[in-house]
Amino acid sequence: MSSPAPPVLEAESLCKQFRRKTGESVTALNDVSFSAEKGSLTALVGPDGAGKTTLIRLACGLMVADAGELKVLGMDVARHPQSVQDRISYMPQRFGLYDDLSVQENLDLYADLHGVTGAARREQYARLMEMTALGPFVRRLAGQLSGGMKQKLGLACALVRSPDLLLLDEPTAGVDPLSRHELWEIILRLVKEGATTVLISTSYLDEAERCDHAVVLHDGTVLAKGAPAEVSHLAAHRVFTAEPPNGQPPRGLQARLLDSTAIVDAVPEAGKVRFTTVEGANGAQESGPLQGIPVSPASPRFEDGFMILLRQAASHAASAMVALERPVAHSGGVAIEVRDLVRMFGKFVAVDHVNFSVQRGELFGLLGPNGAGKTTTFRMLCGLLPVTSGTLRIAGTDLRTARASAREHIGYVAQKFSLYGQLSVAENLSFFASAYGLSGEGREARVAWAMEQFDLRQFRELPAAQLPGGFKQRLAMSAALLHQPQILFLDEPTSGADPLARRDFWRRITALAENGVTVVITTHFMEEAEYCDRIAVLDQGRVLAEGTPGEIRGYAPSRKDREPRMEDAFLAIVQEARRSRPVQRQAGA
Repeated sequence: MSSPAPPVLEAESLCKQFRRKTGESVTALNDVSFSAEKGSLTALVGPDGAGKTTLIRLACGLMVADAGELKVLGMDVARHPQSVQDRISYMPQRFGLYDDLSVQENLDLYADLHGVTGAARREQYARLMEMTALGPFVRRLAGQLSGGMKQKLGLACALVRSPDLLLLDEPTAGVDPLSRHELWEIILRLVKEGATTVLISTSYLDEAERCDHAVVLHDGTVLAKGAPAEVSHLAAHRVFTAEPPNGQPPRGLQARLLDSTAIVDAVPEAGKVRFTTVEGANGAQESGPLQGIPVSPASPRFEDGFMILLRQAASHAASAMVALERPVAHSGGVAIEVRDLVRMFGKFVAVDHVNFSVQRGELFGLLGPNGAGKTTTFRMLCGLLPVTSGTLRIAGTDLRTARASAREHIGYVAQKFSLYGQLSVAENLSFFASAYGLSGEGREARVAWAMEQFDLRQFRELPAAQLPGGFKQRLAMSAALLHQPQILFLDEPTSGADPLARRDFWRRITALAENGVTVVITTHFMEEAEYCDRIAVLDQGRVLAEGTPGEIRGYAPSRKDREPRMEDAFLAIVQEARRSRPVQRQAGA
């Protein structure tokens, strides 16, 4: 009987520290040990700053550990980095595609770099084109691809030489559900074929469930490792669902549950609230926020066990409120009115006769694949991009004729972190307060409010670029609220954020909505759409469906194993529309 193959990656007691510009020492990894077996799929999961990227970069030989041992393919990475790099491929969070080169030229470049020539190159290209469905787009410039297609091209470039180990650092961050589904089909196929071992970090906990092995990290320390089912089992007999009373939005009940000391986690799901209790608590308790509300037991998932581990390790308060100095007063009516909105870039129709309206105090979601036109619509709504044609009214003001006046009522958090990375947290807040016309004691008071409400005091002097991801989003949101806007636009604010940061972010959004702020948000996390009062689904610049979360879920095909979810409906809506309409959006087409 042959002995088992040695691990492809083996880490033993790894330690790594960094020093910030402020002089503070930060522990990225602390006594980390785990292994990845040949032909397996291993997930690294954990909140921002857990050490996932550091661990992957150590495995690539791009940095050296302070202590411990790391072997890849039987070689000590610290001693033989080049030998390791010759046999692995690494796809970082921002893969180095060349936007001014075509798909084919990018592939050729990486093939040249890795010495792939002749028959081997032709054979690999054919395999990659079939696997990624990029064949029809080989002449298109990489800069003109959608976000999902860019990720597939990055993965193809990483696979151009058939590596023994593939390292993927959050490859699906910021990618829409359809593209995420396609990327995972490729990853699972690679592992199933048996030639490639994959180590992947991810913010999507449902992705960790698809792996053979999971390593849960927090503050550089391993909280758990093993089969995903072992993490799920930590939540056995502690997971329940409850339906909000009187047809209320799930976010209200969820917020009340998060404020309870008996609850570890709570999220909206399929019109209900799914929640996890602390050990020993009765899920069917007849007091507190669940009084008089029937609850049902639910099967535990990896996410439930993960949140139990994280809450224990972080000692983190579940509630994250935002108290406005004065709630936004409104007596109903329309806050945003969009009629026949069109935006063209040359002959390309980015937004194609879009219609929708948002009521004052409503939480409205815009969903759609990468390239659907959501960000372009947002930029027009904020007065950052001129309208080609159509009607656009914000807080009763025509944005086309009184852009400056309309912007006084608007706060905007961009898709990508858009504050000044070299300025400190305090300097950023002071600058944006001044930009909104605040000065003197008024400006100081609003900066102090932002520091307090978003728990930013500990990072006051830290450059914004060095903030953990979740705190970058807090800073961006606090800056957008300094002038107390009536309407807040959030463009994929939780993209790339860990689950704990997303919970906190949405707790703040819920508090803002309860205080009368009108919120319009885009997101690629379909479960987050359940927080909204109404939703519009866009693709190819057009609205495909609009309604309450329950009405949108009605588009999902029925399933025997569980109730249809928002992601099922989203995929069904977009795929049906694409079957009946060409992908290209040209004027007159």
